Order: sequence, then C-alpha cells, then structure tokens
Amino acid sequence: MKRHPWDLTPGEAIALQGRLAGLVRAEPLVGPVRTVAGTDCAFARGGQEVLAVAVLCDAETMEPLAIAHARRRCTFPYVPGLLSFREAPAVIEAVGNLPRRPDLLMCDGQGRAHPRRMGLASHVGLWLDVPTIGVAKSRLCGEHREPGLGRGCRTQLTFEGEVIGSVVRTRTAVRPLYVSVGHRITLAEAVRWTLRCARGVRLPEPTRQADRLVARRKAQLGGS
Repeated sequence: MKRHPWDLTPGEAIALQGRLAGLVRAEPLVGPVRTVAGTDCAFARGGQEVLAVAVLCDAETMEPLAIAHARRRCTFPYVPGLLSFREAPAVIEAVGNLPRRPDLLMCDGQGRAHPRRMGLASHVGLWLDVPTIGVAKSRLCGEHREPGLGRGCRTQLTFEGEVIGSVVRTRTAVRPLYVSVGHRITLAEAVRWTLRCARGVRLPEPTRQADRLVARRKAQLGGS
C-alpha cells in the first residue's frame, strides 16, 4: 500500500477510507502461523497521548515471546468511525518495535465491520501488509441475532445487505466478540483463530495481554 500522511482533516480521512477499503483482501492465509501478535491502545495525558502495546505470542502455546510499546502525541480529533487515525500510528510503531514480524496480527478494534469497511485492523493490516483480524468488544455498525450461549456459537453480522463480520461467543454465557477480516485472511479463519487464541477467557490471549499491559502503562502515566 502506498503510504499516506496522517495529518488529515476528518473529511479527507473519510475519503481516504473509501479508497483504502478497495485494497483490503479477504483471502486464505498463506504459509504456517507460528506467531500471533495482539495490540491494544489507551489514551493518557488528558487524551493528548496515545499508548500502544504489541504482544507477540507463540501460536501453539500462547506464551508471550516479546512485548513492545509505543507512545505518540495524539493529533487527530475524536470522530466516530475514524478511530484508526488516532490509534493506528501508535499500533504500527509498536508492532514495528517487536523483534520479529508476526505471522498473524489481532487488533482490539474493527476490521471490515465498519460503515466504510475500513476499521483499525484493516488500516493497520494494509499498512504493514500482514494478515490481520479485528476483534472488538462492542459493535460499531450492523445487525445480528444473538448467538447461542455456548462457546463457539456465532451469528452473522450484516450491514447494508453484506456480511461484514461474525458475532462469536468465545466463552460460555459471556458477552460475544465482534470478529471481522482485517486484511489477508478469510472470515472463517478469523473466527477459528479467535477461538483458538481464547483459552478459557473472553478475549484472545494476545489482545488480553496487550489490554492488561497498556492499562498498566496508562496508570503509570496518570491516566487520561
């Protein structure tokens, strides 16, 4: 993907999302997945800084192999649907600070489950050209039936007549997650990997670790 500037107006960012969405590829994974990384973000200093953590895990055992941090000044305003312009630069930097490139990346946010099919996971996946999954705790858009209560139950998330993701129960009787293609993976594979990485808890282990570590970092800096 051709690199773009981040200092855009909201209108320019929306237009860019429309162009980038056509570059996202939903396709089968290529090659073995030996490592999975998870990322999460938090805001500090009254929202003036964005913190990102990337945790690289062994794909078989889910044991953490490496942790990387990034801390950047936040220059883009809060606009619904444009979260990636606030968080993606820090996420990209954190992933780049890992000692090795992950075979698969999970972002705490949306991929194609976005009004313009260009959430954080798709933006980061395109920029890094790495297979990426959006694993969100809440819905941004679309409609769905409630999945069954058992682990592994799922229903389709649809928006404007298109399937944009899957609503997946990763642990029995807990709130489901919203899983979508980020880039270079199919939705079925994204769901399988989300379940594979969720070991007895709601969140997949790589993003659970990132969530815990970025919260700790935010507390050290005095919150937001």
